[in-house]
Amino acid sequence: MTELSQKIVGSCIRFYREKEGLSQDALATQAGISYQYLSGIETGRENFTIGVLEGLCWALNVPMRNLIATAYDNAEGYFPPQIERNYFRSGVPLPSGLNINHLEQTLNLTQLVIHRINRNMVVEGGKTLQNLIQGNNFSGMVSNILSNSFDQCSPYKHNHHQRYPDLVSSRSNNPIIDGLEVKTTMNIGKGGESHNGHEGWHVIACYNFLPSGDIKFVHIMFAWLNSYRDPICPDWKYVGSSANEETGSRRTETFNTTMSGTTKLRDGSIYLDPEYVNFSRWRHPKDRIIPDWSIWG
Repeated sequence: MTELSQKIVGSCIRFYREKEGLSQDALATQAGISYQYLSGIETGRENFTIGVLEGLCWALNVPMRNLIATAYDNAEGYFPPQIERNYFRSGVPLPSGLNINHLEQTLNLTQLVIHRINRNMVVEGGKTLQNLIQGNNFSGMVSNILSNSFDQCSPYKHNHHQRYPDLVSSRSNNPIIDGLEVKTTMNIGKGGESHNGHEGWHVIACYNFLPSGDIKFVHIMFAWLNSYRDPICPDWKYVGSSANEETGSRRTETFNTTMSGTTKLRDGSIYLDPEYVNFSRWRHPKDRIIPDWSIWG
């Protein structure tokens, strides 16, 4: 590795260490190296092997691909958006085996992928993805990238049968109990929309555009939703399919969440950026037992 590359990667290791609030001694101990060696790595004075870098990435809980990509972006003055850890809300129920660390890595990787695509688009064509792709298609693309990031950063992997749900836990043989359906939208606090209305875990990830064209996740909701066929409390309602007046094409059959389903999702706001999310005017049933983890709790 060249001396310049050592400095670029070393400074990024320091960036992540300070972000985690770790001392050099604490990180070095976890990575199995001396703090003197770590100090030299961070300043670019010491060379290091892939094995040492893997150990540091493991101790920092950052995938190596994220650290390397962030290192070179930072060196060129282009910083991908980063999730604010203090905006996570502890205690919100998540699908089995999924935790906040998985979620933070997944969201950061998705933002990083969009960031890097946008950089290449601007260099090659002068426009960002936002300027080239219609809103619904863009959200669909973000959903696919987010699903892929879950696959890389969590126990939830692609459902290779391409059926509901999008993701299935690698630790379970039950795709409904330990599955996850993924949707993204720019409409903060919006309920769910589905083409099947099945029961199971759902995540709605809301994002905003930054002036650079990058995306920033501002509101993440998780909830177990009942099927539209549930005889007691369905969380989905069938809204039919509609024809596009311009093209004549017909949309796939669609289900939207009922008030109970939307409330469950809003209760399960595990990540909430107060700069963008103001839930004080959101409606929710008043005659209910509000769970401890709810934003209204």
